[in-house]
Amino acid sequence: MSDKSLQPSGGPGRPKDPAKRLAILEAAKRLFIQNGYDGSSMDAIAAEAGVSKLTVYSHFTDKETLFACAVESKCAEQLPPLFFELGPEDSIEQTLLAIGRGFNALINSEESLAMHRLMVAQGAQNPQLSQLFFNVGPQRVIDAMQRLLEQANARAQLQIDNPQHAAEHFFCLVKGGCHFRLLMGVAQPLGRQEAEEHVQEVVRLFVRAYRP
Repeated sequence: MSDKSLQPSGGPGRPKDPAKRLAILEAAKRLFIQNGYDGSSMDAIAAEAGVSKLTVYSHFTDKETLFACAVESKCAEQLPPLFFELGPEDSIEQTLLAIGRGFNALINSEESLAMHRLMVAQGAQNPQLSQLFFNVGPQRVIDAMQRLLEQANARAQLQIDNPQHAAEHFFCLVKGGCHFRLLMGVAQPLGRQEAEEHVQEVVRLFVRAYRP
């Protein structure tokens, strides 16, 4: 049998269906969180998404690529790239508040907490997978924040000697003690008002520390 018989009927150049891609991503996020990386097969993800396994492979080359895209998609839901743009009339305080709110909601969501616990468990067994998760998730967020702080530096809105360290400090402040307690399962998420007060306090502290 020729290999061509295994190709989709429209051939490799056929436009891919974005709705199917989204369905695959959503299915992958659910199953990776429920069953872990090793417990989530491409067959199971295809069945969950309601597509063929061939369709999954046509959108995502392999399981590692699908996992990376699922993590990236989850981050983009709460922290779209526009959050990290400092417009000509934007104040650094308002920009940091938008980022802080999005990041706080992201890391304390049930999906994110489950993924975090999964990656901690995978750290000893599959460090390559944990590194992949870090590169496409946390590292991208830190890099985007670093570029934003460099912009703020150039405009003299802030004075920061090491923007990379400052970016990490900001996100660690937003995480605070609440995130750690949630990971341990010994606390409930903050209410909307408490979460807003927490983010505002973090932004005040951060801007005070780096104000020119």
